Amino acid sequence: MKTPIVTIVGRPNVGKSTFFNKLAGARIAIESSEAGTTRDRVFHKVEHSEIDYFLVDTGGLDFGKGETTIETDMKLQTEIAIEESDIIIFMVSAKEELSRDDHKVAELLRKASGNKPVFLVVNKCDNPLKEDELAPLYSLGMGEPHQISAVHRTNLDSLSDQVVRKLKEMHFITKDSPEFKAEEEFNKSHLKIALVGRPNVGKSSLINALLNKDKLIVSDIPGTTRDSTDAQVKFEGKSYNFIDTAGLRKRGKIGKGIEHFSALRSMAAIERCDIAILVIDSSQPIGHQDQQIVSYVLEAHKGLIILANKWDIKDPETNDEEERRNVYLKKLRYKFGFLSWAPLLFTSAKTKKNLTKIFELIEGIGEERKKRIQTRTLNNFVDKVNEEHKPTGTKNVRPKLFYITQVGIEPPHLVAFVNKKKYFHFTYWRFLQNRIREAFGFNGTPIKLEFKEKEARYSKKK
Repeated sequence: MKTPIVTIVGRPNVGKSTFFNKLAGARIAIESSEAGTTRDRVFHKVEHSEIDYFLVDTGGLDFGKGETTIETDMKLQTEIAIEESDIIIFMVSAKEELSRDDHKVAELLRKASGNKPVFLVVNKCDNPLKEDELAPLYSLGMGEPHQISAVHRTNLDSLSDQVVRKLKEMHFITKDSPEFKAEEEFNKSHLKIALVGRPNVGKSSLINALLNKDKLIVSDIPGTTRDSTDAQVKFEGKSYNFIDTAGLRKRGKIGKGIEHFSALRSMAAIERCDIAILVIDSSQPIGHQDQQIVSYVLEAHKGLIILANKWDIKDPETNDEEERRNVYLKKLRYKFGFLSWAPLLFTSAKTKKNLTKIFELIEGIGEERKKRIQTRTLNNFVDKVNEEHKPTGTKNVRPKLFYITQVGIEPPHLVAFVNKKKYFHFTYWRFLQNRIREAFGFNGTPIKLEFKEKEARYSKKK
C-alpha cells in the first residue's frame, strides 16, 4: 500500500522548515537516545485520520554552495520534487516581494508537473492579505493562494485537510476502506522484508536471484507501487513479502542530486516492513546515506540485517577471504559501532552466495521481536544489575532503578521505573541495553527502552 509523498519547495528563508516542523507535530522534536539516529531529518510521516502521508522538507539542500548557484539548486530541487512526489507545496513569503527565482520555480512547475497537484502556499501571513497584495500571487499562475502562518499554526490544519482531500480525489486508499483493512490482515500473516540502501548496490539483483531459485515461488501482491515493488516469496513452505526499493530514475540533472532524495523510498519501505535489510556494496566505501538509512530503521524500531553484497568482486590488495572479512568488519565497526546486535551476511547476487541464509536470519529475528520476558525474571535481572553497577548521581540525589517490565513486542518494549529520570545519563541507558541483550538476546532488533519515574514505597515504623 503506497504512502503518498508531499514535498515542500521554495527558495530559502520562506519558512519551509518551520512549516515542516509544525505540520509534522511534536514528535519531530523528540530526541532519540539511540546512538546513530539523525537530528537533521527532512522526512516525516504525518498521521491523518483518513490518509497518512510523508512530508518532505527540501530545505536541507545547500543552496549556492560549491560550484552551484541558488538558481540551479532550486531548479534541481523542484525537478526532484516533481519526479518523486504526489503533491507539491510551493511556498513563498508574504513578507517579501516575489523574486525572479519564485517565478522560475512557478514556470518549471507549470511546465513539468503534469497532472500532479501544486498548492501555492503563502507563509508568514500574520493577517489576511489584501486584494492588492494577492494580485502578484495570482500572476504565478498557480491558482488560489493558501494563506498560512507556520509560526502561529494559522490555517495549518485546514491546509492538511485540503491535501488529504486531494489525495482522496487521486484515489489513495483511506483508512476506513475495505482495501486498507484487507492489506492490514495480509500484513499480519506475512513477514515484510524491505531491501533498502543506496542506488546501484544490487537490491534488484538480489531479488531477481532469489526469485530464480528452484525452491522459490513468486506471486503478485495487490497494491504494487511505483516507488517500491512487492513480491510474495515462498521458501520451504513459508511466505515472505519482499519490498524492493530500487528503481530510482536518473533523468538529466536529477542524477547529480538524487542522493538527497533517494532515501524517500527507503523510508517508505521501512515504515511498512518488519525487518529491513540494508544492502551495501562491499566494493565501495560505506557512505553517509547508509548511516542515514540505518537511523530510520532505529527510529522505526524495525529488525535489521546488514548485507555486504557484491562479495564476488575481488580485492586487488589481497586474495585471502578471511583477511578481507576482518578488514571489512573493522570498517563496519567504525561506521556502525552501535550495531553489534545486527547480523552481517556476505552475499553475491551474481554467484548467489549465502542467499538462502537470509531466510534463516529473517526467521530468527522474527522470533526475537516476539520474545516476551516475565517481570519476575526482569526483577531478578535488576537486582544483579544494581549490584554490578549502580547509577551515579549527585550528593543530594541518588538515582535508583526499581524494576523493569516488558509492555510490548514487535519491537520489544521495556519500561524501567526509576526515581529521578533526568539523573540517568545516556551512558547508563546504553549500559542497561547492553546488559539486557547479554541476558535475553533480542538479536537483530532494536529494543525500545524508556525510563519512567515512580516513587519508592516507604514503610513507616511505629
